[in-house]
Amino acid sequence: MRSISPQFLEEIIGYLQKLDLLTVEEAGQAQEASSLPEQVRAVVDILAGKGSHASQSLQSFIETTNSQLYLHITVYGRQPTAEPMVQKHLESLQSFYGNSLEIGSLQRLTNLLLVEGLTDIQQKEHDILQMEMTKGLQNISKSIPLEKLFLPLSKVSIPPRISVTTGVAGIGKSTLVKLFVGRWTKGLINRDIMFVLPLTFRELNTYEKLSAERLIRSSFPHITEPNCISTGAARTLLILDGLDEFKTPLDFSNTVACTNPKKEIQVDNLITNIIRGNLLQEASVWVTSRPTAASQIPGGLIDRMTEIRGFRAAEMKDFLDQMFLDNRDLSSQVLHHIKANRSLHIMCTVPGFCRIYGSSIGYYLKNSTGQPQEVTVVPKTLSEIYSYYFKMALSSDWPERQKETLRIDQALNNSKKVMSSLGRLAFYGLLKRKHVFYEQDMKTYGIDLSLLHSSLCSRLLLKEDMQSSTAYYFSHLTIQEFLAAIYYYTAAKRAIFDLFTESGMSWPKLGFLNHFKSAVQRSLQAEDGQLDIFVRFLSGLLSPQVNQLLSGWLLVKDEQNSYRNQAISFLQGCLNTNYVISSQTVNTVHCLHEIQHTEIAKAVEEAMKNESLAGMLTPVNCSALAYLLQVSDVCVEETNLSNCLTYNICKSLLPQLLFCHSLRLDNNQFKDNVMELLGSVLSVKDCQIQRLSLAENQICNKGAKALARSLMVNRSLTSQAYVCVWVGAVVTEMPPAWHSLAVCSSPCSLQHNVIKEEGAAALAEALLTNRSLQSLDYQFPSATGSLTPNTTPQRWLGCPILMLPSVCVSLQSNSISNTGVSALTAALCSNKGLIDLNLRENSISKEGGPAIAHALRTNCTLRKLDLAANLLHDEGGKAIALAMKENQALTSLHLQWNFIQTQAAVALAQALQSNGSLASLDLQENAIGDEGMAALAAALKVNTTLADLHLQVASISAAGAQALAEALMVNNSLQVLDLRGNSISVAGAKAMANALKVNRSLRWLNLQENSLGMDGAICIATALRGNHGLTYINLQGNRIGQSGAKMISDAIRTNSPDCVVVV
Repeated sequence: MRSISPQFLEEIIGYLQKLDLLTVEEAGQAQEASSLPEQVRAVVDILAGKGSHASQSLQSFIETTNSQLYLHITVYGRQPTAEPMVQKHLESLQSFYGNSLEIGSLQRLTNLLLVEGLTDIQQKEHDILQMEMTKGLQNISKSIPLEKLFLPLSKVSIPPRISVTTGVAGIGKSTLVKLFVGRWTKGLINRDIMFVLPLTFRELNTYEKLSAERLIRSSFPHITEPNCISTGAARTLLILDGLDEFKTPLDFSNTVACTNPKKEIQVDNLITNIIRGNLLQEASVWVTSRPTAASQIPGGLIDRMTEIRGFRAAEMKDFLDQMFLDNRDLSSQVLHHIKANRSLHIMCTVPGFCRIYGSSIGYYLKNSTGQPQEVTVVPKTLSEIYSYYFKMALSSDWPERQKETLRIDQALNNSKKVMSSLGRLAFYGLLKRKHVFYEQDMKTYGIDLSLLHSSLCSRLLLKEDMQSSTAYYFSHLTIQEFLAAIYYYTAAKRAIFDLFTESGMSWPKLGFLNHFKSAVQRSLQAEDGQLDIFVRFLSGLLSPQVNQLLSGWLLVKDEQNSYRNQAISFLQGCLNTNYVISSQTVNTVHCLHEIQHTEIAKAVEEAMKNESLAGMLTPVNCSALAYLLQVSDVCVEETNLSNCLTYNICKSLLPQLLFCHSLRLDNNQFKDNVMELLGSVLSVKDCQIQRLSLAENQICNKGAKALARSLMVNRSLTSQAYVCVWVGAVVTEMPPAWHSLAVCSSPCSLQHNVIKEEGAAALAEALLTNRSLQSLDYQFPSATGSLTPNTTPQRWLGCPILMLPSVCVSLQSNSISNTGVSALTAALCSNKGLIDLNLRENSISKEGGPAIAHALRTNCTLRKLDLAANLLHDEGGKAIALAMKENQALTSLHLQWNFIQTQAAVALAQALQSNGSLASLDLQENAIGDEGMAALAAALKVNTTLADLHLQVASISAAGAQALAEALMVNNSLQVLDLRGNSISVAGAKAMANALKVNRSLRWLNLQENSLGMDGAICIATALRGNHGLTYINLQGNRIGQSGAKMISDAIRTNSPDCVVVV
């Protein structure tokens, strides 16, 4: 009964009433039943009394409208044990999930962020580095309520099969799963799902081989008929929680396909086959993971990706109030300390961090009362925060009461043994990317299992009893990293071999400093930031404050004095990078901060305040600047890097500039090559820059064009000032499109550069495309010659030239303007021989549009008309579109770069529905947008002549691509489609991929520079398996990378060997 929704029951009743199988009274009687299952039973009982014909009619209706429900009724519903099995499953889940969570305190989890995919930073960096680099900012995303997570987003879409929810460690992924399952068991959400099967990768780690059916039986013994799930008879949601804890990386490239649900295969192969849809094809799958691990799943396989957001200000306050229920004053003090440190405040938006930081600061505040200031240290660094946390764990001040209370003398005697055992486990687990441990792991690392029952151990290492074994995991990833650092610090003082080689077989490595250098170098070489926080903690253990906190407990008093200065010198040496700054380089500055050496960063920060950075940006100082761009309060309101940057320095700082809200780069003598760099930053979807000033540089037309290209896809620039483009001394006529844009804000200042008309025009076009940039102030020069008609147009554009026996006339780049075009079109009305007319770049404005339209209504011989690079705008474009409804001669129309927008595009679309001659339409570099694209798509569904459609740089996003894809599924005439320079993204690529599986007419497709990424490219490549018509495809400029390009190219050539691939 859970499979029938109220809406579907209404459809059934309506259908039966149309067939006169159910009267109004009978329908009302059924709907009066107290619950939905009772209403369904009432309808069935009424039909049972009307003979087999009535029941068969109901069955036929269900079969044609809801195949999954039909399967459930015919296959699964006949099982005599069906209802008891469902009930047992509900009871089993209710006992585990039902009452464990309070919904009120978890309101944050009831709405998830709907995202397009993982960013580069999420795929490559450690969780903490992700938050530091992005400054805790999340791209503006749509949200989706938890109850709609597995429903279609629109009436024409289908439910997602593979959903992935990501979030950094401690954000609440497992809590979200518990919340969902608890609400489902109570019938509050997703009543259409018959079975929810929550599994954790911690459980899956205990198996070597499994079949799909054994996976269900072993985890849910009460489900005695797993074939009802594998056959799709009952709608099922399989939850796989914690991919980042899986012991084996998922390899989607080399996994052998398996479609037999009874065949036992390696667990990692089982998971990849389920995700690929080879097994449990009808089941929905929900995977939760930290972002870096989630990147293992190809984006082309993911139907919906969501992200858990962190605390907002009020939620953080409520969380701390709950932590300190008996002392609200302490809660307020803790919140004040967190807000005073911007880096800590960003971290505390994550509940897991907030608990650790809040506990540590609370412990500090309670124990610092009445003590001299020189004895107590306000925790500011990560190492200090975690030192307080561990000191609290070693003491009797742990907030949660334990059965065993540790005495100080017991703690001192036992702590070193416990910490050494756990530290070894933590360190080697970290090296192997292992975060969940089992009893066999404990034996491997010589951990006495009796130690695991101590209060100290239980405060750091959590335990989870499962069906076949017990899993242990550190209470947070950073707890494991801090323990690993303590172990390494202690072991390095006596080790004679490299500690990173677990077997001990390595070249001798004597002395703490050699081991310290080895750890830092390995961190710098790691591409995924795996060891970054570990080396921060290791550096922090050399700081005087941390030594003071932990001496007598875990450290020897003042022992750091022997190593500290040399460690600082080594770390500084790592910053001489010749202006090559990576996230690992910035982490090295974090290490200096942890070790309490802040002189370099303070000097650069002071220079930033005084605007005196010019001449002092050595490689070391440049690394410090990159660090400050992430953490300094100086950069909160505005990041002012005027008069201090060079090309190389700017290039090295690009990853940090990405997240500066207001960026001032004036007077840096930047030339066009720097604009190419900045254009790449503004084009990235992660970009958070809202205001950009580039005044007083040396930017020319080429640079302005680079900026213009980036503005076509950028969605972050919005501003509150005026922007100037200086190109000379005398003002000439401004392109009309700019008038409407000079409103109120200035995202991009280009005052006093050397941009001329060409560059200014490119910027004008970009501004028409860009939907977030709100204003542009301008100072135009006169070029060496103003745009006046070359000659008296009537003398050479009138009848004489068009009476010549020419079939092709080109008047390109002559500035004939409206006067000339009027004379020309008047002659064209009587011309009977001209086939091809080129009027490109002639300053024809919207007033010239009606004159051209009049000629097109009259002339019946002209086949090609090129009006590119004029100023027709919507008014001129609409006039020409109306004429095309009557003209049945023109086969090619070029309207590129005419400032045409939605209205003219809609008019042209209407013309295409009746026009039977036009075969080629060029609308590239016009901001027609998704609305214009949707109109053209509707026309393509009925048009049978258009073969070439050029829509490069036309402000088309995913929505427009989806509309176009729908049209391609039915259109049989279009052969050439150019979408270069739009931003259809992964969602658009998926839609286009589905269309390519069906379309057989398309021969030439350009998706260059469309923000597809690897995921979108995979979608397209996979789709070509079923497309046998495409002979050329271009996927350049989609951030696929060399290795990705080769993989995509090979895949396409395998699927379509005759297709030319440009990647």
